[in-house]
Amino acid sequence: MDIAAQPTFRAARPDDVPALVTLIESAYRGDASRAGWTTEADILQGQRTDPESVLAVIHKENSRLVAVESAGELVACCQLEHRGEHAYFGMFAVRPALQGAGLGKLIIAEAERFARDEWGVAEMHMTVISVREDLIAWYERRGYERTGRTSPFPYGDERFGLPTRDDLEFELLTKRLA
Repeated sequence: MDIAAQPTFRAARPDDVPALVTLIESAYRGDASRAGWTTEADILQGQRTDPESVLAVIHKENSRLVAVESAGELVACCQLEHRGEHAYFGMFAVRPALQGAGLGKLIIAEAERFARDEWGVAEMHMTVISVREDLIAWYERRGYERTGRTSPFPYGDERFGLPTRDDLEFELLTKRLA
């Protein structure tokens, strides 16, 4: 695949669900995720998502699951949700073999542009597992700020995976969109 090909962005469709689940799982869980740097395999086992959850995001009101393609292949995705004064950014996954090549920077910039220009929001929010210091640092380099506001990890809900440690929580990161 030509990773230099300009990525294209479109709204995900229901027929994209199997490929999206495979992409998200490959970026975060299991041995395949270790090819990239966003793996959660050392802190969470089990699934990251499932077809029902992905389909729910596609159909959710005020939500957009963005499919990112390069040279006609699905290479990444992200979720945007319009929440009044801000947008929420989540379900971000880049094919592990393509991580570190600048694709993530392009995707987050496009997500911010869309939220600002199409929805008129002034701020982007996201939550990141607080022990993911390398990932948080990457977002900080993109202008996101740690808020110190946390929410509990859903221990016991296998839809979010099987934790290998007992200190997981989500931290809210925010960025003003100029």
